[in-house]
Amino acid sequence: MFDLPIKSVMERKKFLAVSPDKTVAQAARLMAGKNTGAILIVTDDQLVGIFTERDLVFRVIAKGLEPKTTLLRDVMTTEVKTLSADQSYGHALVIMQENGFRHVPVMEHGHAIGIISSRNAMDPDLDEFITDERRRVHYQ
Repeated sequence: MFDLPIKSVMERKKFLAVSPDKTVAQAARLMAGKNTGAILIVTDDQLVGIFTERDLVFRVIAKGLEPKTTLLRDVMTTEVKTLSADQSYGHALVIMQENGFRHVPVMEHGHAIGIISSRNAMDPDLDEFITDERRRVHYQ
Protein backbone atom coordinates (compact mmCIF):
# COMPACT_ATOMS: atom_id res chain seq x y z
CA MET A 1 0.00 0.00 0.00
CA PHE A 2 2.79 2.44 0.86
CA ASP A 3 4.26 2.09 -2.64
CA LEU A 4 1.00 3.13 -4.32
CA PRO A 5 0.95 6.56 -5.98
CA ILE A 6 -0.67 9.28 -3.89
CA LYS A 7 -3.40 9.79 -6.47
CA SER A 8 -4.77 6.34 -5.68
CA VAL A 9 -5.37 7.08 -1.97
CA MET A 10 -6.07 10.81 -1.75
CA GLU A 11 -9.39 12.49 -1.18
CA ARG A 12 -10.87 13.66 -4.46
CA LYS A 13 -14.54 13.87 -3.48
CA LYS A 14 -13.87 16.27 -0.61
CA PHE A 15 -11.50 18.47 -2.59
CA LEU A 16 -12.57 22.10 -2.15
CA ALA A 17 -11.09 25.19 -3.79
CA VAL A 18 -12.15 28.82 -3.44
CA SER A 19 -10.96 32.35 -4.16
CA PRO A 20 -8.86 34.20 -1.57
CA ASP A 21 -11.62 36.84 -1.57
CA LYS A 22 -14.07 34.51 0.19
CA THR A 23 -14.62 35.05 3.90
CA VAL A 24 -13.54 32.67 6.60
CA ALA A 25 -17.21 32.03 7.42
CA GLN A 26 -17.93 31.05 3.82
CA ALA A 27 -14.96 28.69 3.77
CA ALA A 28 -15.92 27.17 7.13
CA ARG A 29 -19.45 26.45 5.89
CA LEU A 30 -18.08 24.72 2.79
CA MET A 31 -15.63 22.70 4.88
CA ALA A 32 -18.38 21.65 7.29
CA GLY A 33 -20.65 20.70 4.40
CA LYS A 34 -18.01 18.38 2.95
CA ASN A 35 -16.74 17.22 6.37
CA THR A 36 -13.18 18.17 5.52
CA GLY A 37 -10.53 20.03 7.47
CA ALA A 38 -8.93 22.03 4.67
CA ILE A 39 -9.79 24.12 1.65
CA LEU A 40 -7.41 25.12 -1.13
CA ILE A 41 -7.19 28.75 -2.16
CA VAL A 42 -6.81 29.34 -5.89
CA THR A 43 -6.50 32.32 -8.22
CA ASP A 44 -6.74 31.82 -11.98
CA ASP A 45 -6.57 28.04 -11.47
CA GLN A 46 -3.26 28.38 -9.56
CA LEU A 47 -2.79 27.30 -5.95
CA VAL A 48 -2.01 30.36 -3.82
CA GLY A 49 -2.74 29.02 -0.34
CA ILE A 50 -4.49 26.60 1.96
CA PHE A 51 -6.85 27.27 4.86
CA THR A 52 -7.28 24.60 7.52
CA GLU A 53 -9.26 24.08 10.69
CA ARG A 54 -6.06 24.88 12.60
CA ASP A 55 -5.82 28.21 10.76
CA LEU A 56 -9.40 28.92 11.84
CA VAL A 57 -8.53 28.31 15.48
CA PHE A 58 -5.10 29.96 15.67
CA ARG A 59 -5.28 32.74 13.06
CA VAL A 60 -8.92 33.77 13.37
CA ILE A 61 -10.68 32.79 16.61
CA ALA A 62 -7.67 33.04 18.94
CA LYS A 63 -6.88 36.50 17.54
CA GLY A 64 -10.44 37.73 17.94
CA LEU A 65 -11.05 38.22 14.22
CA GLU A 66 -14.59 38.15 12.83
CA PRO A 67 -15.08 35.14 10.48
CA LYS A 68 -17.88 36.90 8.57
CA THR A 69 -15.63 39.78 7.53
CA THR A 70 -12.13 38.28 7.55
CA LEU A 71 -10.95 37.32 4.08
CA LEU A 72 -9.08 34.09 3.46
CA ARG A 73 -6.24 36.02 1.80
CA ASP A 74 -5.47 37.55 5.21
CA VAL A 75 -5.30 34.31 7.21
CA MET A 76 -4.44 31.50 4.77
CA THR A 77 -1.13 29.68 4.71
CA THR A 78 0.70 30.94 1.63
CA GLU A 79 3.86 28.84 1.72
CA VAL A 80 2.18 25.59 0.78
CA LYS A 81 4.11 22.33 0.62
CA THR A 82 2.68 20.19 -2.18
CA LEU A 83 3.18 16.66 -3.41
CA SER A 84 3.08 15.21 -6.90
CA ALA A 85 0.26 12.80 -7.68
CA ASP A 86 2.81 10.22 -8.81
CA GLN A 87 4.86 10.26 -5.61
CA SER A 88 4.35 7.30 -3.32
CA TYR A 89 1.81 7.25 -0.53
CA GLY A 90 4.67 6.34 1.78
CA HIS A 91 6.61 9.46 0.80
CA ALA A 92 3.52 11.56 1.51
CA LEU A 93 3.20 10.05 4.98
CA VAL A 94 6.84 10.80 5.79
CA ILE A 95 6.48 14.43 4.63
CA MET A 96 3.29 14.86 6.66
CA GLN A 97 4.78 13.32 9.80
CA GLU A 98 8.08 15.21 9.60
CA ASN A 99 6.39 18.58 9.04
CA GLY A 100 3.36 18.12 11.28
CA PHE A 101 0.96 18.53 8.35
CA ARG A 102 -2.58 17.17 8.44
CA HIS A 103 -3.40 18.16 4.85
CA VAL A 104 -1.17 18.42 1.79
CA PRO A 105 -2.36 19.45 -1.69
CA VAL A 106 -1.64 16.98 -4.46
CA MET A 107 -0.56 18.44 -7.79
CA GLU A 108 -0.53 17.10 -11.34
CA HIS A 109 0.72 19.11 -14.33
CA GLY A 110 0.88 22.26 -12.20
CA HIS A 111 -2.71 22.06 -10.96
CA ALA A 112 -4.19 20.88 -7.67
CA ILE A 113 -6.13 17.65 -8.14
CA GLY A 114 -6.84 16.73 -4.54
CA ILE A 115 -5.66 16.63 -0.94
CA ILE A 116 -3.99 13.88 1.01
CA SER A 117 -4.94 14.07 4.66
CA SER A 118 -4.10 12.49 7.98
CA ARG A 119 -7.31 10.49 7.62
CA ASN A 120 -5.60 8.65 4.78
CA ALA A 121 -2.72 7.93 7.14
CA MET A 122 -4.66 6.11 9.84
CA ASP A 123 -2.87 2.82 9.47
CA PRO A 124 -1.69 0.60 12.36
CA ASP A 125 1.67 0.00 10.65
CA LEU A 126 2.41 3.68 10.12
CA ASP A 127 5.06 4.16 12.84
CA GLU A 128 6.97 1.09 11.72
CA PHE A 129 6.78 2.20 8.11
CA ILE A 130 8.00 5.74 8.89
CA THR A 131 11.05 4.34 10.68
CA ASP A 132 11.83 1.93 7.83
CA GLU A 133 11.30 4.59 5.15
CA ARG A 134 13.61 7.06 6.90
CA ARG A 135 16.32 4.40 7.05
CA ARG A 136 15.83 3.56 3.38
CA VAL A 137 16.01 7.19 2.25
CA HIS A 138 18.96 7.94 4.54
CA TYR A 139 21.06 5.06 3.23
CA GLN A 140 20.43 5.59 -0.49
